[in-house]
Amino acid sequence: MSDTWKTRTKLVHQGARRSQYGEVSEALFLTQGFVYDSAEAAEARFLKTGEDEFIYARYGNPTSRMFEDRMAAIEGCEDAFATASGMAAVNGALMSIVKAGDHVVSSRALFGSCLYILESVLARFGVEITLVDGTDLEQWKAAIRPDTTAVFFESISNPTLEVIDMKAVCDLAHAVGALVVCDNAMSTPIFTQAKAAGCDLIVYSTTKHVDGQGRCLGGMIIGTRELIRGPVETYVKHTGGAISPFNAWVQLKSLETLDLRVRQQAGTALFLADALEGHAKLNGVRYPTQKSHPQYDLAKRQYEAGGTVFTIDVKGGKAAAFKFLNALEVFTISNNFADAKSIATHPTTTTHKNLTEDSRQAAGITPGMLRMSAGLEDAEDLLADILQALDAV
Repeated sequence: MSDTWKTRTKLVHQGARRSQYGEVSEALFLTQGFVYDSAEAAEARFLKTGEDEFIYARYGNPTSRMFEDRMAAIEGCEDAFATASGMAAVNGALMSIVKAGDHVVSSRALFGSCLYILESVLARFGVEITLVDGTDLEQWKAAIRPDTTAVFFESISNPTLEVIDMKAVCDLAHAVGALVVCDNAMSTPIFTQAKAAGCDLIVYSTTKHVDGQGRCLGGMIIGTRELIRGPVETYVKHTGGAISPFNAWVQLKSLETLDLRVRQQAGTALFLADALEGHAKLNGVRYPTQKSHPQYDLAKRQYEAGGTVFTIDVKGGKAAAFKFLNALEVFTISNNFADAKSIATHPTTTTHKNLTEDSRQAAGITPGMLRMSAGLEDAEDLLADILQALDAV
């Protein structure tokens, strides 16, 4: 495949493997195991697996490998490993590179399950965790030490949409030899700049924009071949976090329309954020590449667009936010985002309900905050839906 291809071409063709039948659409190899011509062939494959040789679906599968190769190509990286979910990707990336006694620095504004992995899982196994305000470079400088092993952040935080200066944080981490793990789900694989900024491992919940139609769970860890086929593959294949071939096939096919979908959704998200700014029943509106965003200049430098999600803060707290949600007609109430259907989420009572009140306040999650994920519906219909729901508050 050509390295000169642009993203949309790679999304359609990169990594394709055709069987002897010459199929047009990539094949689904729904098998957990593989057979060998002889005992000697089995022994040889277990000693060294070739490029198109497979042992067990937990280790790799032709369909999963096509998905991995395509995701690595659009990210501009050497290799990738597909996982069962986005959280399996976060867990696999972090657990594969740290051990007891290591030090990890992370931004504080994270998805609730990411915080759980850091503060409960890693900490329970003897990893020291330091949380910082991800938007404050001075806090990063103070927290990253000569013995820091890894740094973790969401490039755009979920749900508060804080923007991390990826290059600056990567430079600080690499100066002490630490690896950088970036959760890039909010910024999408289309608008990413994670590799160019210096991130060592980039993780996605492919459940989100890649599938983008509410069907299958999936995740991806992307980076250098040394890291992916070394500690990452070793950890994930032995702990069972690999993606199913069926989910890999569904999301491989979804990649063909990813660029078209994400650009449309991002345009709608900005349109809605701009239209709602200053509304009398809102404390505020936030979208990374909206001029009123506190890190607008950084977001514009890092991203072509600010993703498919914006937030609103309804005056009146939880009660008002619930009235708004219950009045929506086009938006769906759910806890996912980046779907073809527009989705509204109340983080305080769903995705971030297990955080303490102090932790939510520190992360900027208020009782009136709603995470609004723009889908593929008509933007004018979505705006009308939001406005009539606000009228009901």
